[in-house]
Amino acid sequence: MIDIAGQTLTDFDRERLCHPLVGGLILFGRNYRDPAQLEALCEEIHALRHPRLPIAIDHEGGRVQRCREGFTRLPAMRRLGECWENDPGKALEMARAVGVILATELRARGVDFSFTPVLDLDWGRSGVIGDRSFHSDPEAVVALAGALIEGLHWVGMAVCGKHFPGHGWAEADSHVALPVDERSLAELQKDIFPYRKLKLEAIMPAHVIYSSCDAKCSGFSDYWIGYLRNNVKFDGVIFSDDLSMEGASVAGDIVDRAEAAWRAGCDMLLVCNAPDAVGELLNRWTVAHKPERQVRVGRLAPENADSGAILLESAEYLESLACAASLLL
Repeated sequence: MIDIAGQTLTDFDRERLCHPLVGGLILFGRNYRDPAQLEALCEEIHALRHPRLPIAIDHEGGRVQRCREGFTRLPAMRRLGECWENDPGKALEMARAVGVILATELRARGVDFSFTPVLDLDWGRSGVIGDRSFHSDPEAVVALAGALIEGLHWVGMAVCGKHFPGHGWAEADSHVALPVDERSLAELQKDIFPYRKLKLEAIMPAHVIYSSCDAKCSGFSDYWIGYLRNNVKFDGVIFSDDLSMEGASVAGDIVDRAEAAWRAGCDMLLVCNAPDAVGELLNRWTVAHKPERQVRVGRLAPENADSGAILLESAEYLESLACAASLLL
């Protein structure tokens, strides 16, 4: 899964997106101007291939929201956790509303899914996670994330839980460093608990080394991908986190990283904000495709966005949801 530089496709983008190794596109803030532009861009991307390429985005709410102008400003997930402390019922209602708004506005413009929800527990240690986390209590995370997922699913949007088995304890930011979590498997069970309980179409492992369990980052680890499949019993799509991040450098160059993640069991590999690395990967990597992985990835991109479009036309309903969600900002 790769990215593009601008708000419209170039011939260079079209050529890359039609490469047989490319299986999807992730959008960033630089790719967004307004809802109409986003819709036109997604329409052109979807028309390039059949089956169409899934289009993803990091659109969680709070400080991680790529589309802003013309979109509802969504609260950081910690705001839902704070509401939970005083009124759990209201917090669940708000979480469900956020899910509906998030999915409706993206799906109606052609975006297939967002890399959300963040399921990391708030241990008060990780600055990069911080207020992206719902709560420190795994039961609260399951309840709030579950309500958010209900809203996303109601509009027809797949979800991706992250960052397995948990990025809330490790203090280093995997974008720029290599975090290490020394806790035992038994101690990690609280972090893993949401992945056992929630209905997720996809999961993204963390660029974190859990040194008591394995010497490799979880996204490069046979141990952790095997644990996710065989112990947690997850049968959906497994994404690598961005292979251009510093936390992935332990695996070698971009081709080594891709091969390591693929061999460990990741179904789709993200390479973002590194066009030269994408070119190197497309030129040098030879991969044996496995049919079951293609079937899993196919679950992420619905054939149309009608449900989102219909809800978007219901302005009064959406306005009421947006007003409810804005109370948490």
